[in-house]
Amino acid sequence: MDRQAGNAPAGELFRLDGRPSLSQALPLALQHVVAMIVGCVTPAIIVAGAGGLSDEDSVILIQAALVVSAVTTLIQLYPILRGKKLSIGSGLPVIMGISFAYVPTMQAIAGDFGAATIFGAQIIGGIVAVTVGVFIRQIRKFFPPLITGTVVFAIGLSLYPTAINYMAGGTGSKDYGSWQNWLVALITLTIVTALNHYGKGILKLSSILIGIIAGYIVSLFFHMVDFTSVSQASFFQLPLPLHFGVEFEISSCVAIGVLFAINSIQAIGDFTATTTGGMDRMPLDEELNGGIVAYGICNIICPLFGGLPTATFSQNVGIVASTKVVAKRVFGLAAGILLIAGLIPKFSSILTTIPSCVLGGATVSVFASIAMTGVKLVTASPMNFRNTTIVGLAVALGMGITQANAALASFPAWVTTIFGRSPVVLATIVAIILNLVLPKEQEDQAIELMKKEGAG
Repeated sequence: MDRQAGNAPAGELFRLDGRPSLSQALPLALQHVVAMIVGCVTPAIIVAGAGGLSDEDSVILIQAALVVSAVTTLIQLYPILRGKKLSIGSGLPVIMGISFAYVPTMQAIAGDFGAATIFGAQIIGGIVAVTVGVFIRQIRKFFPPLITGTVVFAIGLSLYPTAINYMAGGTGSKDYGSWQNWLVALITLTIVTALNHYGKGILKLSSILIGIIAGYIVSLFFHMVDFTSVSQASFFQLPLPLHFGVEFEISSCVAIGVLFAINSIQAIGDFTATTTGGMDRMPLDEELNGGIVAYGICNIICPLFGGLPTATFSQNVGIVASTKVVAKRVFGLAAGILLIAGLIPKFSSILTTIPSCVLGGATVSVFASIAMTGVKLVTASPMNFRNTTIVGLAVALGMGITQANAALASFPAWVTTIFGRSPVVLATIVAIILNLVLPKEQEDQAIELMKKEGAG
């Protein structure tokens, strides 16, 4: 077997239980961190802004985002329990991070009730995810690609206003809509787009990070950066249990719970892409069960330490598929880097100094890719009249009702919280109901019959 400069065999990188050397594993681990760190901390920054948190609390929220991402990744890599009926942890090479999927709903909850209500709803959502994991075989049939694609598409569309408001400088800022904000945002977006299409290797993988750094440098010349929070932050601090508190509000719990059910099913796609892309096989039932149960349990515990909802990161799944590197040691090292970064408030505070226009310019492309991922999932099914009706009505009602500010004004407040703040929940419910009640076309029925006969 070939060896590189006396290090472990190169083949160790391509085995799940491989033991590559530090010199082999570290660059690959850093690649995973670079690909996800901006996407991991940005939801915390957005929620902190929506909830009106102080600079100090914003740093704590970002710090918690990094720490819980590291811990949940380690639990997925090294399962606490492995069994045929119940597992906790998938044992697969995945990276977990704070998910954008919950941002629209979290923004609404933070604005109406505060951060503590998000964490209470997240605990309920974690219980929903555990239930989905335990009964994954029975529940999965209600969420075919057409439904999950519609939901992902709605998530992407609902995030666009956030990106545009950030590009303009952030709602409520004194210079909102100024040419300086738009110039910096467009420079950032141009760099990210150019690297995505013309860059190769690490340049392409880190396009968002490079774009943010470039936009940050440009913003310094416009005096947009305030380093006050950095000077006040400490060098080391453990996560603060129950710092934000935990509050339960029924309508918020329902809204977040629905999203957790959807994202539990969506996680199957990421686990499947990981095993097929990196290991040339489908995931085992116990791996899916353990991965989703662990996802739920972590989201029950993480809110107690200020950690927002986590999920598998698709960009890291893409890295696995392209490099075929699946050694757990690489991913464990990436988690270790995230953990160290999360324990250093100075690092977290630097992230809070990134101007809104820079974040907007970098994330608008991310949100666009989320929407297009939804389109790809949707178009995997035949675009017949039935399916286009499901997608069209779900998105129309979800986006339309939430954009018409007073559409639900005469309803109780809880109705507005569940259905009127984020289009994702309403789009999800409408899509599921329509998929159950609308008659399937003959072609679809024939395909399903063939699948059942094949399974038999």
